[in-house]
Amino acid sequence: MAGRLTAMGSRIMGGHGAAARAAASALRNRAGMGLPAGRHIVPDKPLPVNDELVWDNGTPFPEPCVDRLAPHIGKYEALAWLCGGLSFFAALGLAAVVNDKASKMPYVSFQCYCFVLP
Repeated sequence: MAGRLTAMGSRIMGGHGAAARAAASALRNRAGMGLPAGRHIVPDKPLPVNDELVWDNGTPFPEPCVDRLAPHIGKYEALAWLCGGLSFFAALGLAAVVNDKASKMPYVSFQCYCFVLP
C-alpha cells in the first residue's frame, strides 16, 4: 500500500518511476531491519512459573515487567495519594456542575433583542 502511494506521488511530481521503485524496494525490505516483531521462538519445554511477569527480550539480564520505581512508598501511602487526586478532580467536577451558567439562565433574555424592536 505504501509502495503504491509512493509510486503515485512520484508520478504526480514528474518522476520517471526510478524513485518509486527505490522507495518500494526500501519499504518492502524495511531497510534491512527484518520483521517488526523479530523471530518467534516456540517453547519446547514447560514455561517457568510467573514467566509472564518477566520481560526477556534476548538481553543477558531479563527484567521484571512491573518496575519498582519507588520501593520506599508503602501501599497505604500510595492509596492515600490516589484517593486525594481522585477527590480533587471530583470536587472540581462538582464545582463545574454547581457553577453552570447555562442552567441558571436557560433562555435568552429580552434585553438581547432590544435593538431589533422599533
